[in-house]
Amino acid sequence: MSLNQTEKTEIIKKYERQPGDTGSPEVQIALLTTRITQLTNHLRINRHDESSRRGLLKMVGQRRRLLAYLRQKDYDRFLAITEALNIRKK
Repeated sequence: MSLNQTEKTEIIKKYERQPGDTGSPEVQIALLTTRITQLTNHLRINRHDESSRRGLLKMVGQRRRLLAYLRQKDYDRFLAITEALNIRKK
């Protein structure tokens, strides 16, 4: 259910701002989005998995906070990441 190392490395390479960047909001948002998508698919099959549902809600909240931070700091980067990942923006 979690990301394997090759998938994670590909996502980091795609969204990093400079070589070796793993902590920028864009990378964190992209990793969370991938995990959220995987967990959503898992919950469609396993409807009664409440502990995974709680983890999903925590990840969605974390991503929402990162998006709010990025929107406040650099709106152009916020628009770019939301377009690239097809995330609805408020």
